[in-house]
Amino acid sequence: MSFAEDIAAFLSYLSSQRLASPHTTKAYARDLNALVEFFANHGVSNWRDFTRPLLEAWIGECRDRDLSTRSIARQLSAVRRFYDHLSRTQEVGEHPTRGYQMKQRGVALPQVLDVDHIQQLLDAPPPSEEKALILWHRDKAMLELFYSSGLRLAELSQLKLSDIDLSAGLVTVVGKGRKVRVLPVGKMAREAILMWLGTRPKFVRVGTESWLFLSQRGDRLTERSIQARLVHQAKRVGLDRRLYPHLLRHSFASHLLESSHDLRAVQELLGHSDIRATQIYTHLDFQHLAAVYDQAHPRAKTKP
Repeated sequence: MSFAEDIAAFLSYLSSQRLASPHTTKAYARDLNALVEFFANHGVSNWRDFTRPLLEAWIGECRDRDLSTRSIARQLSAVRRFYDHLSRTQEVGEHPTRGYQMKQRGVALPQVLDVDHIQQLLDAPPPSEEKALILWHRDKAMLELFYSSGLRLAELSQLKLSDIDLSAGLVTVVGKGRKVRVLPVGKMAREAILMWLGTRPKFVRVGTESWLFLSQRGDRLTERSIQARLVHQAKRVGLDRRLYPHLLRHSFASHLLESSHDLRAVQELLGHSDIRATQIYTHLDFQHLAAVYDQAHPRAKTKP
């Protein structure tokens, strides 16, 4: 089989056997095709020829393209999982990524909005123009829900009306690996969603009745459209930061951890399978505490 056929067989296995989401399979396809492009530039004609020195060279090229450590680690994980699958179906020789530990270049902490920025965004007055006001009802509900429940972009985009229980204050989401989480929805988010539900019938078309968030054409609101609407609302209220869905998720996790100091609870709410993914927010929490200390402690202040 060719490189393309082997990759296609692996992606089919992920979708059918492992129930991977379309977003996950697309990411794997992108990462593995990037590896095949590297092969073409280095005369690699089959999977067996991918040796440890070539693995190091591939990672070096990724660094030269200024890919983040996190992005490279994700690509390495995709290759490792692919070779695990490949070794069960054909002879590929020594597994090039088995036991390999990528050298870390520091931990890139996630960006967050402080509480003042969150209030600036969520408590801004609505627009006065009628069409903009209708769209604001929807966008406000999305913003509040992102921050209230720490949703991923794909999770929010795929929400259906049946996933929201406003009386109980709960939302059911399907996360990575098709894992289901039931999350609390705060009072402000419930109020915003209720307002949107009053406007939503204007967007409904035949066949789209089940989706929670709809476009002006009546289709399910896509992930790209949600990102664009967040950018629009940030500009409208004069927020001096680039706004994207994961920034609200990071802010949700950081603010919750600052208040509760319950790492396990934050892990469950975020849907992290490994607590190490959640522990990065402890670094943010420490930075916050350190800043408070520097500003408040008499012996920490720098003398003029």
